[in-house]
Amino acid sequence: MATGTNDMTDSRPVAGALWMLLTGLCFVAVTALVKYLGDRVPAAESAFLRYLLGLVFLLPMLRPLARARPTRRQTVLFAGRGLMHAIGVILWFYAMTRIPIAEVTAMNYLAPVYVTVGAALFLGERLAIRRIAAVGAALLGAMIILRPGFRELDSGHFAMLGTAAIFGSSYLMAKVLSDETGPALTVAMLSIWVTVGLAPFAAAVWITPTLWELGVLLTVALFATAGHYTMSLAFRAAPITVTQPVTFLQLIWAVLLGMVMFGEPLDPWVVLGGTVILTAVSFITWREAVLKRRAITPPVPATKY
Repeated sequence: MATGTNDMTDSRPVAGALWMLLTGLCFVAVTALVKYLGDRVPAAESAFLRYLLGLVFLLPMLRPLARARPTRRQTVLFAGRGLMHAIGVILWFYAMTRIPIAEVTAMNYLAPVYVTVGAALFLGERLAIRRIAAVGAALLGAMIILRPGFRELDSGHFAMLGTAAIFGSSYLMAKVLSDETGPALTVAMLSIWVTVGLAPFAAAVWITPTLWELGVLLTVALFATAGHYTMSLAFRAAPITVTQPVTFLQLIWAVLLGMVMFGEPLDPWVVLGGTVILTAVSFITWREAVLKRRAITPPVPATKY
């Protein structure tokens, strides 16, 4: 994956912003479609079918995948990451059927914050006082969204907290693997191992999906794949410091979709909390770009493999 720290002489900021805008629309479409599908199909089965159907998009990569020779250690990391990510995907699908789209989107902004903390704990990344303050601000944003003690929390909220933590951990493993094997193989192995990891959970709750439900899940896989592709184009066109602020629009699209398609009321606390979290993540990303360190903290969409 491109880190987005390409030289400004090669930067095309307008193109980068437009590609990131399209990326946000793709990921919001994924969330909306899963919510539209409803909970007749259990979350584990929906997630499994999404990844199984999405394997069709790996067909152009079959030849390079066949030539790849990962080491035993890398294979263990691929498998471990995929199985862990599978749990995160189940929680994500479950949350999308339980809480408003805007809350799912805003709470998913926490994933890069978990990456920052994990990088300090496990990869030796130094946490300066400014980054600690940014992490604290992001956690404050989460509390603004959840408002514990002031409203009843749904199981979907706790599922999203777990989702963000797992996706953050998954990104840290992806960073290690991408440096050793390349991002294309890392993404492909994730798709394969997540499908394998989801299979037993799906089998335990299996119901026969309709053709319409399969069509919706195939469309989910299409939008998710398109989102990752346009995200890579955005990172190639412009630095993260240019593309990161555009991800805020994803929350706006989520709010509008929730209101128009699902009759979800506008919650200003969710918008405020999401803004606080995204501002903190943008600050962390900007500081890494300024200091020109080896990038650890990802932009918001990058954790959505």
